[in-house]
Amino acid sequence: MNKTTITAFAAGLVFGLGLLLSGMANPEKVLAFLDLAGNWDPSLALVMAGAIAVGLPVFTWAKGRQKSLLDEPLKIPTSNDIDRPLVVGSLLFGAGWGLAGFCPGPAVVATGAGELKAVVFTLAMLVGMTAFQALQRQPQPA
Repeated sequence: MNKTTITAFAAGLVFGLGLLLSGMANPEKVLAFLDLAGNWDPSLALVMAGAIAVGLPVFTWAKGRQKSLLDEPLKIPTSNDIDRPLVVGSLLFGAGWGLAGFCPGPAVVATGAGELKAVVFTLAMLVGMTAFQALQRQPQPA
């Protein structure tokens, strides 16, 4: 195994453990966070704030680099466009998150734990991603 594979495994393991420890892989906790008019649970806001506090300086530092610390090319998105696909995708993402209590990372973690609801969500997510890729390959009208 090379250092990139080992680093990717370690990062995924830390991410998955963080999702489990924070409660992000528990759809009931996520839905309670999203229920602003009911029995709101603000604890996931602290998880998000912590993630931003860790990620912001790292992304700021990475913007000035061409390669990672492992000497791999960095591929940081540069587009600031707010277009129809972004808005529609965001609405679909939010609807799925609100209905199921999962977003992609926690869904994969819960799928690995054998939670049936997460398995269904993950399969639906994969179908949606495949459909999106198929639509992207279609020639666009001029």
